[in-house]
Amino acid sequence: MTFTVAITGRPNVGKSTLFNRLVGKRLALVDDQPGVTRDRRMGAARLGDIKFNIIDTAGLEDADSASLEGRMRDQTEQAILEADVTLFLIDARAGVTPLDQSFATMLRRSGKPILLVANKVEGRKGDDGFYDAFSMGFGEPIPISAEHGEGMVDLRDALVEAVGEDVAFGNTAAGGMLDSGTDAAEYDDDFDVDAWDPEAEGEEAPEPEYDNTKPLSICIVGRPNAGKSTLINQMVGSDRLLTGPEAGITRDSISVDWEWQGRAIKLFDTAGMRRKARVQEKLEKLSVADALRAVQYAEIVVIVFDATIPFEKQDLHIVDLVAREGRAPVLAFNKWDLIKDKQAVLKDLQEKTERLLPQLRGLRTVTLSGQTGKGLDRLMEAIADTDRIWNKRISTSRLNRWLDEVQAYHPPPAVSGRRIRFKYITQAKTRPPTFMAQCTRPEGLPASYERYLLNELRATFDLPGVPLRLYLRKPDNPYGNRKRNTSK
Repeated sequence: MTFTVAITGRPNVGKSTLFNRLVGKRLALVDDQPGVTRDRRMGAARLGDIKFNIIDTAGLEDADSASLEGRMRDQTEQAILEADVTLFLIDARAGVTPLDQSFATMLRRSGKPILLVANKVEGRKGDDGFYDAFSMGFGEPIPISAEHGEGMVDLRDALVEAVGEDVAFGNTAAGGMLDSGTDAAEYDDDFDVDAWDPEAEGEEAPEPEYDNTKPLSICIVGRPNAGKSTLINQMVGSDRLLTGPEAGITRDSISVDWEWQGRAIKLFDTAGMRRKARVQEKLEKLSVADALRAVQYAEIVVIVFDATIPFEKQDLHIVDLVAREGRAPVLAFNKWDLIKDKQAVLKDLQEKTERLLPQLRGLRTVTLSGQTGKGLDRLMEAIADTDRIWNKRISTSRLNRWLDEVQAYHPPPAVSGRRIRFKYITQAKTRPPTFMAQCTRPEGLPASYERYLLNELRATFDLPGVPLRLYLRKPDNPYGNRKRNTSK
């Protein structure tokens, strides 16, 4: 077994900095501005020879429960209930504040072990606040500097004492813990074009069957206030993520573990992406950059459109971004419960999808309501179908028979009086389906003919709605390196 630790405290005392220090990655957004963290974030932490689960929380604020700050406080209280130990951080440079005293009372009522941690003790400025912390009644505070890594040995010893050695060393790995980093999946998206040799391919492997039991990473993206967090809460069946009428509530890319029909799913909630010209504040830039990293490392990306105002220019930019990253996209028209004339609107949405997103012909679209949960089954079926296509592998023999047929039906054009000839094609990789073809004078092949080949690949081998890649290479000249015989 392992144990769980929650990091709490008022805003801007360094909770996210300590979280990043313990997980060994820059997962949580950190800024001088108070109140950066809003949702609770979980991660697998390591401190010396002990491993445990860590929860980063929003800053504790005294606010009305209906306000955004009040809902953030509810998330923090939930984290305290889930944790075995709570780290109560104070800013040693600022000393003990009335807000610290107020929340110390709340933490005592939780009945969980509380470790008082005095952060920012580097230098002499934190001495007064450190000694002042004794008055809070939690025993001797633990002096640390989360930014510089000071005091981590003392923190480790205090955790071991709080949970006991049996629990602290009972497991060498944080079992059952989701890794909340955006490195959800690692793929070899690039391959060495120069190293590819069709003659060395040997016997081709049979086309593998799709494995519908493997874990799946799904990233939810869209404009602000499209209903992304509400959708994830409906999926997991709890108020795991902070939601509300305010736009732009989500800042970090938060991962949530889930299971659908026995299959392990990792859901990533992301910050809303506005047009680049409107993103001025540093914090919003960090949030968007975090969302882009989540897209890069996801498998399936669900682009959430607001069905009441669909196909805004930014919506199309987000879909194009997902396609360029090579991720497997699914389009979800959310807030479908607010649409009155559903048949007419659905027909219009389908027409616009085909017309405005030609680069993803056959893109799967689903209408749903994140508020009521209607349409979630169809969304998951569309995700599974898209993932199957994204992982599809086609045998080289089938591809070359296809290449002969398409060339016979529509031969490549002549460039400077010399016709381009294709000699060989194979699938170099999946995720997304990527093909490598040998042809004479690849630099002269028009882009229109490349589009023709990709469209025929999509239609012939049933590859709708996912990005396709086609790389062209000139055949090697076996006599290119041979020296000319100049002797007579």
